[in-house]
Amino acid sequence: QPSKRAKTGIRNAALLAVLYRSGLRTSEALALLPADVDAENGLLRIRRGKGGKGRTVVVDTGALALVARWIDKRAALPVNGKSKLFVTLKGRPLNSRYVRAMVARLGRKAGITSDDNPEKRCHPHALRHSCASELSREGKPLAAIRDQLGHQNISTTSAYIARLAPKELTDAIGDREWG
Repeated sequence: QPSKRAKTGIRNAALLAVLYRSGLRTSEALALLPADVDAENGLLRIRRGKGGKGRTVVVDTGALALVARWIDKRAALPVNGKSKLFVTLKGRPLNSRYVRAMVARLGRKAGITSDDNPEKRCHPHALRHSCASELSREGKPLAAIRDQLGHQNISTTSAYIARLAPKELTDAIGDREWG
């Protein structure tokens, strides 16, 4: 877990919550402006997603609370109206390399990954996949999940879910004797 007191920890917690709870791509989260956060309605506005398309996504109140806390701390940084939501302590935009390294580091710290187990990788895109899988487990329609993730083709969304939720697939089909 990121630090709960350090500014960077507060920022990183907000960023991780946005990635996980909204299913955004790293580039989409890093492109957010404070004005793109509609806390009252629980929405984030993506101005240019993959393929240059914009969309609006839902984000939960827990993630929004972390974002609000970061925005409060961010106000003391050298930022202006054009600054991205997630910035360094010097007011510069974060880059995706930082996010990948941070997620990997926090994964090791949490015991999710280790040098002894290279198959278990912690990376930002896994949060996106986990969001899709969780929405599916909650019974959300596949088309709604597709729209949330910004997929053009529903088969991409279906592949995300099938890859991450084999237990649910096994449970749905049940034990069968093939023969």
